This record gives sequence, C-alpha cells and structure tokens, in this order.
Amino acid sequence: MIRRIVLAAAILTAGLTGARADTSQGGSEITDQITSFSLDNGMQVVVVEDHRVPVVQHMVWYRAGSADEPIGQSGVAHFLEHLLFKATDKLAAGELSATVAANGGRDNAFTSYDYTAYFQRVAADRLELMMQMESDRMVNIRLTEEDIVTEREVILEERNQRTDNNPRALFGEQLNAAQYLNHRYGQPIIGWRHEMEELDMADALSFYGTYYAPNNAILVVSGDVDPQEVKRLAEVYYGAIPANPELPLVRQRSKEPPQTAERRLTYKDPRVAQPYLQRSYLAPERDAGAQEKAAALYLLSEILGGGTTSYLANALQFDQQVAVYTGVFYSGTSLDDTSFDFLVVPAQGVSLEEAEDALDASVAQFLEEGVDQEQLDRIKLQLRASEVYARDNAEGIANRYGRALSSGLSIEDVQAWPQILQSITGDEIIAAAQETLRPQSSVTGYLMRQEEAE
Repeated sequence: MIRRIVLAAAILTAGLTGARADTSQGGSEITDQITSFSLDNGMQVVVVEDHRVPVVQHMVWYRAGSADEPIGQSGVAHFLEHLLFKATDKLAAGELSATVAANGGRDNAFTSYDYTAYFQRVAADRLELMMQMESDRMVNIRLTEEDIVTEREVILEERNQRTDNNPRALFGEQLNAAQYLNHRYGQPIIGWRHEMEELDMADALSFYGTYYAPNNAILVVSGDVDPQEVKRLAEVYYGAIPANPELPLVRQRSKEPPQTAERRLTYKDPRVAQPYLQRSYLAPERDAGAQEKAAALYLLSEILGGGTTSYLANALQFDQQVAVYTGVFYSGTSLDDTSFDFLVVPAQGVSLEEAEDALDASVAQFLEEGVDQEQLDRIKLQLRASEVYARDNAEGIANRYGRALSSGLSIEDVQAWPQILQSITGDEIIAAAQETLRPQSSVTGYLMRQEEAE
C-alpha cells in the first residue's frame, strides 16, 4: 500500500523545539512543521501544526499489537481494543464515544501487528477533553465478566463476517501463515478462532497491565494546535501517570529462521466467484537510518503493478490478454520483515497455471530489460504531487507519524523518506528485486472454486 509522506528535510532538536523543514520542488515549497518532546514518564509526544482549519486529530499509539501477544492468546490485542470502550473509574461504558459525538467529533481505534491506536477527531478547542478521557482509560479501565463475555462474542462475530464468510480472507490467512515459519506475523490480527474462544479477563488485563503505559505510548496531535499548549495539557493528563517499570526493554518477538524452500497451497471454496493466484515473498522492512532498500522495493511495486500503466498490466492484461487484473503490493512500515506480493486474476479461459507462467516470464523479462527511466521519472513526479495533496489531511499525517514511530522508525526517517524515494536509481531497483524475489522465500497460492460435486 502506498505510504504518502510529506516531502521534508528533517531538523529535529532536543526538548520542546519546533522542527521546520523546507523543500522546493518545481518552484513550489512544502513546509512541514513538527514539534517533538518526551514527558518525564517516557511518553513521546509529536505535534504536527496545520492552522488552516480549526480541527485537531488526537491519537495515542501503543507499541503493542498482535505480534506481541503471548503464545496461545492470538487476538487478545484486538480484544483489549474493544474492551477499552467499556467503563473506567470516571466514565461509564460507551460514555467516551458518546461524549466525542456530542461534541461534534468522531472516534475509533484499530489494531495491527505492531501497534494499537486510539483516536478522536474534534474541534481544536476540545483537545483538553480528549486528553482527559484518553488518559483515564490508559490506566483506569474497569471490566466485568459480562464485558468479557459480551465483547468476546462481538469479536467472534466480527471474525465470522470478515473472515469465515469470505473465501478471499480465508485464503489470505492461509497464505500469510505459510509465509512466516515462526514469526507472529503469520497469525491473523483478529486471532485464530479456537484461541479467541478461550480469551478471558486475566488475558486481557495481563496484556493491558504490561503494554498500556505512558513509556510504551506515543501521543500524536495534528491540526490547529499550539505546541506549548499541547505540552502543558500532556503534562497535566498523561504526565501524571507513572511509567511501567516492568515494561520489557526489547519487544519480545519470535525470530524468523532462514527460508530455504518455496511453498505452494491451493484453497478451494464453493463461494469463490473469481479464481486468482497470489504470490508472496519475504521482504525487508523500512529500517531506521537505512531505508534505501525499502524505497527501491516500493518503487518496484509501483513500476510492476501500480495501476493500468504498470509493466505487468501492459504485459499480461493488454499485450498477452491473459489477465483481467494485476497488482503488486509492498508495505514496508513494519517492525520486522514484511512481504512483497503479486496478484493476478486470469482472463476467461486462462488457467491459473497459464497465468502463473505468464507472470514468471514477464517478471524475468523485466529483470533482464531493466527499469524504463521514463516510467520511473513519471512515478517519482506522481509521488511528489501526492505529497503536496497529503498535507491537506491532518488525520493522514497523524497516522503516518504514529505508524512509523510505533514500528521502529524516527521522525527523521519519516521526513527523509520522500527524498530517499526520489534518489533511488533503476539499478538499485533491479538489485533489490533480484535479492528479494527468491523462490526459496516465496509462497504461491491458488484460490479456486470448489465444485458442488466435490
């Protein structure tokens, strides 16, 4: 998925210091105004100023997601996310969301492999109220057994709707499990059903007590705000919460062993309307201070599968007419190794095997020919334009910084990313492709329709 980061050169100094970055592109100037500081209890705070509209995005990101769950408790991170909308010492169940709505805003939360985030988008003069409520549920959640039973049923029904009733989701779940031999990225974020059914009060409170602490959290505030006022409010509401001295110093992750054998799977389901093939390769993530390889892979995904003008679209959809859709996907913002994926939907009368052969031949031809410089220049120009438009989205900016910081990157990395993308050459892209697209680290899956007779 595309990560749209504002073009900027970072200048970050210690303490409460504004970091202003100016970059010129084609005569137009882009300015990103960032302030970052830490509270005494270890909570990191990032303020992104945008005074054009009197609106603020308030987000708390915890460096804990489904890949941090204890063995046998898959889904507990997402389960706890649901439970944090229940009662606290000061709020009744559902009162936080009701208060946000009554003040004309909206709120929600989401869980991923590397983080869990909670946010409110409201008028700028309601920021203090948001901090008051969010800091309350950081430490004061009060659960009942009825809450546990109710929300466990809710997440099980969510799995029913989004996964169990969707053959594409079930196929993707199996493909992902085959890609990771040992790492927790191989388990579904929502959890395996048999483990979700066993989640209880002790599991939820243990995860909460370990990871929900200011020294494991990042506060991101974007929009029409003053950094000094954000600092004052953060110290009042979040700064009063003590750090968790038992927080693990290093995130406890199982390590992925060397992958030495390509894997294949076939998933059949009578509900499949359109068969397709998907191939996944284990790929490096964006590393702090060393993002060049990830940038090359990102540009590779855009060249090969970034829309109807991409290399594979021209080769498979228009020239050979063996596919009706081609896509290539790379998401580099993760704490550990991620994946580089191809997806091909064959045309009518074309088998999955034929589509796979055409995919392999086209990729091999691309690696032999090299990158077309005109296409690369066009993609880079589109990226520069997207960075300009991205500045109009305070929510997107807050998400960009929160996602990166909770995945091991720094503010400097986020601000350097656009310039790194512009610096990557065609040779670097081919080198990254040859290193990553190894059969030994791949999983190829067929999603097929299971005939009723079977």
